[in-house]
Amino acid sequence: MYQNEFSALRAQAGISLDDLAERLGYSPRQVRRWDKGEGAPREAALAYLRSTVGTPAQPDQAHFNFVDMFAGIGGLRMGFDAIGGHCVFTSEWNKFAQQTYAANFRDNHPLDGDITKIDAEDVPDHDVLVAGFPCQPFSIAGVSKKNSLGRLHGFACEAQGTLFFDVARILKEKRPAAFLLENVKNLQSHDKGNTFAVIMKTLREELGYHVWAKVIDAKHFVPQHRERIVIVGFRDDVPFTWDDLDLPEKGSLKLGSILHPGKGKEKPEGHYTLGDDATVNPKYTLTPKLWAYLQNYAAKHKAAGNGFGFGLVTKDDVARTLSARYYKDGSEILVFQGNRKNPRRLTPRECARLMGYPDTFRIPVSDTQSYKQFGNSVAVPVFREVARIMLPHIAALVEGAKLRKAA
Repeated sequence: MYQNEFSALRAQAGISLDDLAERLGYSPRQVRRWDKGEGAPREAALAYLRSTVGTPAQPDQAHFNFVDMFAGIGGLRMGFDAIGGHCVFTSEWNKFAQQTYAANFRDNHPLDGDITKIDAEDVPDHDVLVAGFPCQPFSIAGVSKKNSLGRLHGFACEAQGTLFFDVARILKEKRPAAFLLENVKNLQSHDKGNTFAVIMKTLREELGYHVWAKVIDAKHFVPQHRERIVIVGFRDDVPFTWDDLDLPEKGSLKLGSILHPGKGKEKPEGHYTLGDDATVNPKYTLTPKLWAYLQNYAAKHKAAGNGFGFGLVTKDDVARTLSARYYKDGSEILVFQGNRKNPRRLTPRECARLMGYPDTFRIPVSDTQSYKQFGNSVAVPVFREVARIMLPHIAALVEGAKLRKAA
């Protein structure tokens, strides 16, 4: 019988007390006290353990169906799986993301591709629509790139900007009880706020949903500064409030909590870690040529008064935002390895941990593809928490619909 939630989660994760203390940045003595039930553990420590093992659905949780659009590798889905949801439809066009998704989720429905080629009536009926619609046209980096190439962006970008309207046409056809949409923070300010205004007007006035939006920083749950806008909507008026969010103190978790500990404290995994000690593969250490280039590049921009440069971090730091370009040089998050050693990139497994994926999450693709996938992903614990506060309202609307149907 376990003493408390902390000890139960630690046992389920299979992490020793000393290893956990090193990952969390607390003293072994403090971690042992929590494991014995002496004093309340820090919420950040509990959040780390929950993200490591996942939060299984409880038997008394309401069951509902949901669809996963622009699914990526399933980060949003994991939040709704955790509260008892059943995924009945998945759409993701990228073939490499499809491989990772299929390796981690065993479904009795096919993994559909391009949502623009799927008729709304062919999407199964569902209670909740979940979608991380493509954000490149709205992100600062994406807009800058398109401007430099002389291309249109936002809703004028036919390739991606109008994909929000594929969400809208399915909401209009299927009328689910609720939805959750995710995008970059810059969505609010794109085109002087017009893009966001159109989205909110569509959801509220044209589709008649009650809508709430909030920017949440994943730094509450993982050692990474990552701000994303979350848009939640319900078909009927419900007493939803963002005040119900349980957000641990920002920065409580440090980078050491996701780094490979070495010293034989975890089993070696593939080519990420090697030998009985499970030390990080030297391939992730920057070559002298690349490290010199990044230092010279940073010095040049610093002299010009610009803020461009690499992000060198230690186990006691919080990382910058992991991006899809990380595979190029890893410059935004470089791990310090000592004064006489070149820094290294994160391994794909460390990237997975940085995004809140458990170590049971399979990574079947190349390093290049995995860096892109985790850089494009959501931070899983953020959306597990948002799904948690949505659940009572989803359950009420689903139960109400059942009663009306029975009557």
